[in-house]
Amino acid sequence: MKTRPLFAASVLLAALNSAGAQTGGAAPAKPASLLPDVPNIAYDKYTLPNGLQVILVEDKRLPVVAVNVWYHVGPANEAPGLAGFAHLFEHMMFAGSKHLPRGLADRLLEGAGASDSNGGTGYDSTSYYDTVPANQLELALWVHADRMGYLLDVLDQKSLTNQQDVVRNERRETVENEPYGIVEEALNHALFPPEHPYYASVIGSHTDIQNAKLADVRDFFTRYYGPNNASIVIAGDIDKVKARALVAKYFGSLKPGPEVVRPQVVTPPITEERRIVVPDRVELPRVYMGWLTPPAYQPDDAELAVAAQILAGGKSSRLYQSLVYERQIAQDVDADQDARALASTFLIEVTARAGHTPQELESAIDAELAALRAHGPTVQEVERAKRQIETAMLTGLEQLGGDGLADQLNHYNQFTGDPGYLAQDIAALRRITAADVQRAVKTWLQSQHRVIVAGVPGEPKLPHDPPVPKALRSPKVKEAGVNAAEAWRAKAPQAGPPPAFKLPLGEAFTLKNGLTVIHHRNPALPLVSAEIVIRSGADSNPLALPGLAGFTAQMLTEGTEGRSALQIAEEIAQLGAFMDADSGTNASAVSLLALRATFEQAFAVMADVVLRPAFPALEVERQRASRLGDLLGQRDEAEAVASVAAAGALFGPRHAYGYGQLGTEPAIHAVTRADVQDFWRRHYVPSNAALVVTGDIGRDALQALAEQHFGAWQGDDAPAFAPGTPASTRARVVVVDKPGAPQTALRLVAFGAERTSAAYPALEVMNAAFGGLFTSRINQKLREEKGYSYGVFSGFRYGRTPGPFSIAGSVRADATGASVAELLREAQAMIDQPLGEDELAGARNAQLLSLPNGFETNADIGASLAEAFVFGLPLDYYRQLPAKLAAVTAQDVQAAARRYLEPSRLIIVAVGDRKRIVAQLAKLKLGPVEIRDSEGQLLP
Repeated sequence: MKTRPLFAASVLLAALNSAGAQTGGAAPAKPASLLPDVPNIAYDKYTLPNGLQVILVEDKRLPVVAVNVWYHVGPANEAPGLAGFAHLFEHMMFAGSKHLPRGLADRLLEGAGASDSNGGTGYDSTSYYDTVPANQLELALWVHADRMGYLLDVLDQKSLTNQQDVVRNERRETVENEPYGIVEEALNHALFPPEHPYYASVIGSHTDIQNAKLADVRDFFTRYYGPNNASIVIAGDIDKVKARALVAKYFGSLKPGPEVVRPQVVTPPITEERRIVVPDRVELPRVYMGWLTPPAYQPDDAELAVAAQILAGGKSSRLYQSLVYERQIAQDVDADQDARALASTFLIEVTARAGHTPQELESAIDAELAALRAHGPTVQEVERAKRQIETAMLTGLEQLGGDGLADQLNHYNQFTGDPGYLAQDIAALRRITAADVQRAVKTWLQSQHRVIVAGVPGEPKLPHDPPVPKALRSPKVKEAGVNAAEAWRAKAPQAGPPPAFKLPLGEAFTLKNGLTVIHHRNPALPLVSAEIVIRSGADSNPLALPGLAGFTAQMLTEGTEGRSALQIAEEIAQLGAFMDADSGTNASAVSLLALRATFEQAFAVMADVVLRPAFPALEVERQRASRLGDLLGQRDEAEAVASVAAAGALFGPRHAYGYGQLGTEPAIHAVTRADVQDFWRRHYVPSNAALVVTGDIGRDALQALAEQHFGAWQGDDAPAFAPGTPASTRARVVVVDKPGAPQTALRLVAFGAERTSAAYPALEVMNAAFGGLFTSRINQKLREEKGYSYGVFSGFRYGRTPGPFSIAGSVRADATGASVAELLREAQAMIDQPLGEDELAGARNAQLLSLPNGFETNADIGASLAEAFVFGLPLDYYRQLPAKLAAVTAQDVQAAARRYLEPSRLIIVAVGDRKRIVAQLAKLKLGPVEIRDSEGQLLP
């Protein structure tokens, strides 16, 4: 898998709970025609003579096409002693093929405007996917076909060695330097015996990754990467006849591989409870419970997914209400039916509140499980869980690529043989009763059949991390490929005519009280997304109370004049909706996602929490304890600590940007109910707010709702914007000590630009070339060339006043100094020489041609409209942007680099093992060094 660029997240603050598992059942399901409220996804499925399954979906919503290829292979197919090999091989597929030298495919796809361009390895499958402009479908097919047919022709030791370095860095970042990462790995080891394919984590061990040989790669490809073991979904703005012809052209002549025998594995049951305690570098204990459960789409799989939602699906769930809300012994709860082909797992995860023990958590969890087994859920709980799962399932179909519609069809195809299984899946979900859930829980979630793993604060015992051996020479003998040469494949296909497209344009109107309403109708799915956006975020915090904006936002859903916190949570969940309130750097928002059928009712609840919050004293104390717990958890995350320390170093204590979103521990303790109420009273006023609604609702219906629920909203003008005066540290290097860390989280920061800067298009193109794209200079240098990191990216965080420009990534601890030196050299190179013609075109087109991909979902569209409101941009801003991006020159990019990439102005922040990294940084002779704490504040 390729890492994601920095600052790629949507502005939208809404967050969905996970539905847990892919739901399904063994009983016959109603056909789609009997489920009129379920979208009908029309598809064609056929099989080429070589065995490749092809699934075509014509969807004209946007001029984009998702190409999604699944190979039906994963860790379930790995040979003994090669744990993690399927994932390593996924990386090898990006390392170059006969007609696409290493890196060329990524450059061509990014330059063509591709997004969601990546791969992923699950236990039972490996996927590769891209979303491209409709006129670039042939390019995507050419790339995927060359990987499938001609990888072995250029396979060499250099590529394998590089990807071994990358994957081992990924393991360090996502397992060993990730809080509870080794705890979760221990859970997996306890659930399955060593000889079972699911015993190891997908990423495998350092030893096995390093032990992989070229012969292993060749054998794995030959066995599992033929067209007869793959399926491809092409979904989007296509002509099916032309798409069939292109598939035949690029894939039809590829030879099938040997017949693939599906793993026949008997998973031994757990007959008595297993217990493990795992120390880790964490502040708070966490308890995991795991059970072996039925495979995906087998009886009780869907019932257990509903049980997971009842137990831990948001604030209306049993574990949340008991452990987090009432007893306040837990910081957070989660439950999941993780459905797989050979055996599934049901997992419960609960993090302790400070001062509480794993034993307390275990006892409380057991009490809830015992009650569910003995008495079953209520009918209301089951209906609530089913509706939320269904909403989440439909929401996943908004996006064509990534893990959206195309991926879901491939998933259904592999597990059920029917890409159009959605209607049957939802029908099976709707038939589940309270008795079904109780039976499944009694059958599968018994104490004697579980594993309990407690992650506790302590010194972790990390797995063996062998040194990288000396580089091996590639053999001179050229190995034969699988498929015959076809000369025409050597030339990249030409793009078709550019598709005509206008980016969504919101329609705005204003209520008499001054509230701005921005609307965009999108009837593609029966969903509506809404948010009240407040033009005050962390940038409006009083300097003495950093984090107050977030504290206030999160208090909104904790009780109104007519509804308690639990009543709000239960009412929203009962409607199958999701609602969230939070604050970002420049704005606060209350966000809602609902089915069209229940939107009006959910909208009334959203209006209530915005207009009539009660800020109950007991809820203020609950929120205080929760935020203190979140702060402890943040200290465990090296990259989060680096971000907060960088903010403090760059902006200083007299500017609102100088703190993290949570604020500081003293500030959280100091906040009073009156402070929260006063922030709400002064900032949550109609003149400072916008109601942004996108989805399946017309303007007249929305205007009536807005008038009904927000027409009487009154308030004075919001306070003048005054974030403070920035005062950077005089130190050049900031270190936060994280003893024993195998990686160093780096941030190199300088002052950036405001969002309304006329230079915005040039800044985005400059950043794309330097660090915004996977093929950017710094990511290629540190990941692909040096093997120091899993990924390093850069980005601007724009604000009403200049926000930070950041370079961010985690690197091997022993390569900290070398990584900083390389980053500074690359920054200077951007200043010294203008981009060449090809690099400029690639970076510019990556921004320009990918714009439609950012408007796939209601949340995406809403985010762009909200951004326009927050920063005072015209609603047609994104329709004007393409021409401005197209006009960016190499001189514009160089001017931007000279202003924002000057190495001497970059403050270097390093979070890692001080004993290992300070000496490395000292050799660079950068300047004064200071030590800060995990909240970014100077140590005395």
